[in-house]
Amino acid sequence: MKRPILIHPDPRLKKMCATLPDVDDRIRKLAEDMLETMYDAPGIGLAAPQIGVLDRIIVMDCVKDEDEALNPMVLINPEIIAASEETNVYEEGCLSIPDQFAEVTRPKQVQVRWMDLNGSEQTQEFDGLWATCVQHEIDHLNGKLFIDYLGAMKRQMITRKMQKLKRDIARGKEA
Repeated sequence: MKRPILIHPDPRLKKMCATLPDVDDRIRKLAEDMLETMYDAPGIGLAAPQIGVLDRIIVMDCVKDEDEALNPMVLINPEIIAASEETNVYEEGCLSIPDQFAEVTRPKQVQVRWMDLNGSEQTQEFDGLWATCVQHEIDHLNGKLFIDYLGAMKRQMITRKMQKLKRDIARGKEA
C-alpha cells in the first residue's frame, strides 16, 4: 500500500528512530509499503520516518538502468561500521524535500551492518551512489536531512520553499 510521504518541515523528520528488537509481520508489511511508496515516487531510497513511522528501517534500490533488474533492499537497524577516507560529491535530493537538490560530500565507500527481513544479520560494502544513498537514508533514522549539510542561508531558503509548498498543498493547489 502506497503511503503519503511527509514534507519538510515536519517534526517527525527530525526525531531519532527506535531500534527494532526483531522482525515481525508488521515490519514486513511496512517494508513492502515503503518499497511501493519509493518506486511510485519515484525515488532510490526511503526511510520509515519519511512516512511517519519512527522505526529504524530503510529501503533502497539504486538501479537506474531500465534494462537492469530491480534490486530492492530492506535494511532494518542499519549502522555504518566503516567508512572510507576518500569522499564523493553527489547532487542529493529527497522525497521529503521535493524538487530541491544540493551537492553533499560523503565517504565514497561504507560498510553497513543490518538485519534483513528474516531477522538475520547482514554486512555489505557499498560504493558510489549506493554508498551515498545508504548514508542519506541512515541519516533520516537519526533525524538528519541532507540540507543539514548545507550552509544556513541555503538551508533556510529551501525550508521556506517547503513551507510554501505545504501551504499550497493545504489550499488544494500543487506548486
